[in-house]
Amino acid sequence: MKNDLNKYLDIKDEVKETLENNQPVVALESTIIAHGMPYPENIETAIEIEDILREKGVVPATIAIIDGKIKIGLSKEEIEFLGQSKEVLKVSRRDLPVVLARKKHGATTVAATMICAEMAGINIFVTGGVGGVHRGADKSFDISADLEELKRTNVAVVSAGVKSILDIGLTLEKLETFGVPVLGYKTEEFPAFYSRKSGYKPNYKIKSAKDGAEICKAKWESGLDGGLMIAVPVPKKDEIESDIINQKIEQALNEAEERNINGKELTPFLLDRIKEITDGQSLETNISLVKNNARAGAEIAKELSKIK
Repeated sequence: MKNDLNKYLDIKDEVKETLENNQPVVALESTIIAHGMPYPENIETAIEIEDILREKGVVPATIAIIDGKIKIGLSKEEIEFLGQSKEVLKVSRRDLPVVLARKKHGATTVAATMICAEMAGINIFVTGGVGGVHRGADKSFDISADLEELKRTNVAVVSAGVKSILDIGLTLEKLETFGVPVLGYKTEEFPAFYSRKSGYKPNYKIKSAKDGAEICKAKWESGLDGGLMIAVPVPKKDEIESDIINQKIEQALNEAEERNINGKELTPFLLDRIKEITDGQSLETNISLVKNNARAGAEIAKELSKIK
C-alpha cells in the first residue's frame, strides 16, 4: 500500500510557506503540554517557547494529533485544548496508526514528533529531555522508543541531554551502538537535564550554531540516515546540583517501584513526584531549560537553512 501523507497531514499555512521558501522552522513536541507539565504552566510555557523562536526569526511548528490529523503547527486554541483536555493520548510510533485510524487526539512524544517532523520536511526539533534506558532496565527492559527513532529518523533533536531519571551511561552506550552522534552545544560535559554535569562526555563539542548545522548537513548529504542529539546545558542560575537532584530521583523511583508504576506512566509520575519533592524547583528548572534549548535550536535552524 503506497503512502498517502495528504490524508493524515495538516501543515499550518505559515509553516508550509516558510518551508517552501527554505526559511527556518523548528518542530516542538506536545507531550510536554498534555502530560509533562501541570496547568497552567504547560500552556504558558508552550506559548512562550513559540514566542522565543519567533523573536529569533524562526517559525515554530508545535506538533500534535487532533481528530486523527497530524497537525504541524498549532493555533493558541489548539494548545489550550491539549493543555486542559483529559482525552489526549500519549503517542509514540506504535500508537500513531491507532490514533490516526480512530480519529483520536494525541500528544506526540519525542519519537512521534521526530516522525511527524520528518514527514513535513522539518529537520530541527527542540524538546526538554530525550527518553532513554531506564534505571534497572537489565530487569525491566524499559528502553524508550526515542532512541530507536534517533537511529532511523533524519531529525536533529536539541535537548538538555536525557532525563535525569534515566541511566545516562547506558543511554549513551545505546546511542553509540545506533551510530547517533551526541554533540555538546558549546560544552565538553554531557548535561543531565536538571544539572549541567552528568560525569559523562558527549562525542564532540559543537563550537557554534554554524558548526552544528554543518555537521547535520554532512550527515544527511552523505546518506547517513538517522538523527543527532544536540545537548544544551541548563542555564547555571537555574540548575539543580546533581547530588541534590539524584537523591530526589532515587526517592521517586523507590515510590514508583512500591506502587508498581511502569511503562508509559512511569516518566509522568516521576516528573510530577520530583516536582513535589523539590517544592516546585524542578518545574522551574524544566521551564528554563526548554526555553534555553529553543534559543539554541533557533540558531542552528537558521544556519541550516542558509547552507541547505
